[in-house]
Amino acid sequence: MNRVIEIKNLSKIYRLGEIGTGTISRDLERWFKMKVRGQEDPFLKIGEVNTRDKKGKSDIVFSLREINFDVHQGEALGIIGKNGAGKSTLLKIISRVTSPTTGKIKIKGRVASLLEVGTGFHPELTGRENIYLNGAILGMRKKEITRKLDEIVDFSGVERYIDTPVKRYSSGMFVRLAFAVAAHLESEILIVDEVLAVGDAEFQKKCLGKMGEVSKGEGKTVLFVSHNMAAVRKLCDKGVLLKDGQIYSLGCIDDVLNNYIASGDTTRAIYDIKAPINAENLAGFVHRVQVEDIDGKLVNEIPAGKPWQIRVQFKLNIDIKYFIIALGITDSYNVNLRTTWSKEIDLGKGWYEAVFKEEQLLFASGTYHLTLGLSSFERTIQYLENVAAITISDLADSTLDKSIIRTSGTGMILNPMNVEISIINYIK
Repeated sequence: MNRVIEIKNLSKIYRLGEIGTGTISRDLERWFKMKVRGQEDPFLKIGEVNTRDKKGKSDIVFSLREINFDVHQGEALGIIGKNGAGKSTLLKIISRVTSPTTGKIKIKGRVASLLEVGTGFHPELTGRENIYLNGAILGMRKKEITRKLDEIVDFSGVERYIDTPVKRYSSGMFVRLAFAVAAHLESEILIVDEVLAVGDAEFQKKCLGKMGEVSKGEGKTVLFVSHNMAAVRKLCDKGVLLKDGQIYSLGCIDDVLNNYIASGDTTRAIYDIKAPINAENLAGFVHRVQVEDIDGKLVNEIPAGKPWQIRVQFKLNIDIKYFIIALGITDSYNVNLRTTWSKEIDLGKGWYEAVFKEEQLLFASGTYHLTLGLSSFERTIQYLENVAAITISDLADSTLDKSIIRTSGTGMILNPMNVEISIINYIK
């Protein structure tokens, strides 16, 4: 198979806070050492690993460090890792949006990229005009674009708005048209970042089908970044796991996904919550959160359309009157989709668990975050934001009534009676 992407010793550094080195003399010194003397970039010697949650000693960080891998024609490569791992930076370098600090990258063929909402589109131009603009950027002639036009518009589902400036499109309409353009125009390499999460469940499924078609049927190379592990497994045959800007795992997609789960960076079934300082002096605290199917079996992913439950283990150090435990669910854009809570109950001190059973509201595929609150009529006992996460995989049943699927962005808060919550005495 022909190699279409070859990456060797690729690194990318960024300076935090300021642009440039701070002075013209230091910029010239750096340029002279690199370009004239052929020496190593002095910034690389002081660069640190890009960890977001820890304060470093240097303001120079490696977004990517010593990346090496090849991609062959017709392969579908899944690029995974937690936020800040370097996935988007890697795609921007491959798309020539930015340049590497060191290393080389060789690309054979035309690249169509969908990195974020609005990439490659001019807001003042209509949808139709932007299709022609994107085609021209890829080096296509007007006749070639016209031949594909009807197919692009039909796939996007925005025919009624095709002659409207795209600045008036919703984010979902924008992504629909952008993906349709990227997937149908004559390119050898298709790059898709997490932007598909903006679309609804039906369109996400349609896009995955199209990417599989262009990869296996048309011989195009696909690079796909997603936090939806089920979608990555379904589409890709090879994977790259990035961690702190470096390759943590590379190879067969199943092996890479297993390494991702084992690394603890993805959603998991059990979340042990670190006890707060002086926990025994507090009124109460959460000990553990578990994601389960409706039968109580621990699961990493929940098939869309299937019921599930969240089990929360907690301790009360004092007697609490009118105790309430609440659960909030938000999407990747921090939009609240569900808030539910228990009925008021008097509890004595001891270990307990609450089980939130979700059987009526069905979520589209994606990752959702959980927020927990313990309180009473008189006080807030503990509030934990984004304490755990759940991943909903692709639709388990294609005959499922899609009218009951709720997608990201609904902002729905439902009546607490839709969720069964039971609290039972628990011995640690």
